[in-house]
Amino acid sequence: MLVVHHLNNSRSQRVLWLLEELGVPYEVKRYERDAKTMLAPPELKAIHPLGKSPVITEGGKVIAETGAIVEYIIETYGQGRMIPAAGSPERLRYTYWLHYAEGSAMTPLLLKLVFTALPDRAPGLLKGLVRSIASRAQQGFVDPQLKAHVDYWEAELTKTPWFAGAEFTAADIMMSFPLEAGAARAGADTRPHVKAFLTKIHARPAYQRALQKGGPYAYA
Repeated sequence: MLVVHHLNNSRSQRVLWLLEELGVPYEVKRYERDAKTMLAPPELKAIHPLGKSPVITEGGKVIAETGAIVEYIIETYGQGRMIPAAGSPERLRYTYWLHYAEGSAMTPLLLKLVFTALPDRAPGLLKGLVRSIASRAQQGFVDPQLKAHVDYWEAELTKTPWFAGAEFTAADIMMSFPLEAGAARAGADTRPHVKAFLTKIHARPAYQRALQKGGPYAYA
């Protein structure tokens, strides 16, 4: 059976959601972040050398990286579902958004998280200096980058209801995390089409079942 090595509050939530959408049987093996560092526990390194999540195992195979996992699940279990037809314009958009989600989109979101948390982790005498540096980095680079991405999402979602086109696909599952994180860190949910997208995905029964399987989920 396919096993999802699931870390709480992580991108592996999307893997559970995809499996629920497709009705694929799976087992969840849970791991908890360290309360202080928020890092994954060392036990995950027994599954994959980097000790990161998501990771899935099945029949002796170990697959890491969300995009690679999504591609494997769609190819193995999709039977043509949740992916546009080969050679279609929608298929090209699907491939783009599938990789953009973890490529271009997550870098500024991760930087926002790091620079926001940095002052609180600095030694007492350095907090003021670190806060000033972090603030300048956010104002001068991170926030403008985030705005450009949020503007991009909003503009694309005015063209089609889903990222690849008229139909819901696995690309929308991949894009869910950047948009959820963007709502928490950059006010992306103040944009009407981004907000509508988030409302639609959160209402999907498979999304809600995945939350029940994966446990509490915070993306701030």
